[in-house]
Amino acid sequence: MGNNFHASNGLQLADIRAEAKALSRIAAAAAAGEAGESLQVGGSGFGAHMLGALHRVNLQDSLAAQKMADVDSGRSDDLVGAMLASQEASLSFSMLMQVRNKVMGAVDELIKLPL
Repeated sequence: MGNNFHASNGLQLADIRAEAKALSRIAAAAAAGEAGESLQVGGSGFGAHMLGALHRVNLQDSLAAQKMADVDSGRSDDLVGAMLASQEASLSFSMLMQVRNKVMGAVDELIKLPL
């Protein structure tokens, strides 16, 4: 029974590592501006939820940047709305980074578990 438990944990750990690597590649692609098909959200796993959150944060940032550009160019006089959108995007990004840090910390702890 002990060997089955360790084998099961090893498989789950391999799955977690694979998802962490995939999320890292997608985050790097998004940071590099290759947002095309790599940000398409599908499935129902944790990775899909993280991709959805990453996509929503990116959209919030784009919307805030557009609002600020509109105010800067004089197309809009809604400075308060632009500042609120900017703060919302900033808070969303901070929250996403905190979730990412917690997940990576949990993965590190799982890696340290004895097999």
